[in-house]
Amino acid sequence: MKINTVYLTMIFLLFSVFISPVANAQTKDETAIRAVMDKQIKEWNNGNIDGFMQTYRHSDSLLFVGSSGPSYGWQNALEHYKKSYPNAAAMGKLDFVILNVKTLSKEYSFVLGKWHLTRTIGDAGGAFTLLFKKIKGKWFIAADHSS
Repeated sequence: MKINTVYLTMIFLLFSVFISPVANAQTKDETAIRAVMDKQIKEWNNGNIDGFMQTYRHSDSLLFVGSSGPSYGWQNALEHYKKSYPNAAAMGKLDFVILNVKTLSKEYSFVLGKWHLTRTIGDAGGAFTLLFKKIKGKWFIAADHSS
């Protein structure tokens, strides 16, 4: 009986060693999407809204949903960000907690997370859902719902 338990334990440990990295490994696309999110943090925290916006699909069909409802277009989103965050104090320091990255197809992925701004004028934060679209091998945000 003890021999069977030892063998079963060894088999379990071997499977754990070989299966665990595969189960926990990020896909190439998820890694690329997380890199886009990291770029957003870097650009925002450097006070560069224009750089931050390069992660969004540069299109009139870009959808942004915020507290004032839906709006369309990359230029509209850029103007909204610049109006809402006119200086470093308003921008603060951005951080994300990514809760889930879900691949929907070869060209679409869904991201769920939380955002937080640490600011001298008072912190702000909320949740977001993003629809990413892969265009010419690169991931861009095609829809952003932040609250």
